[in-house]
Amino acid sequence: MAMSRRLAMELEEARQWKGVRDLQLLGGDVLRWGGLLLPNNPPYNTGAFRFELAFSQYHPLAPPRARLLTSIYHPGVNEDGHVCQPLTSPHCWQATTRAVHVLQDLLLLLDHPDRERVMRLELARELGEQPETFWRRAEEHTRSHAEPRPEPPGS
Repeated sequence: MAMSRRLAMELEEARQWKGVRDLQLLGGDVLRWGGLLLPNNPPYNTGAFRFELAFSQYHPLAPPRARLLTSIYHPGVNEDGHVCQPLTSPHCWQATTRAVHVLQDLLLLLDHPDRERVMRLELARELGEQPETFWRRAEEHTRSHAEPRPEPPGS
């Protein structure tokens, strides 16, 4: 019961953050959240990316798992949408970490692709050796696969 209360409070906190839209429970399950992530930087900022955040029944003692449901051309996200997110690894996770921090970290990963947080070696290599090609392909992929960005609230 305490976990459900905590997650309900964290859901409301995350809904106030401007980096996500349409944040809701998936299937009415407090342990599964979904929504749209809104990157700030090109080439990903021309679209929105659907995600799922799945919490363990042992939350907050065990970390949640984030997964992008929208295809993205990014070295830190594999073809299945799993992300390289050290914050949610068992050896880095702290029970005081809030869901909004996990989402902010995920957005930071999307906004700043690098060769350190890697799930797809070929894309990390391309980013390092042929950056123009990487950015062009990422832009094309975003145009083809990302969802349209929702209008800002109140517009």
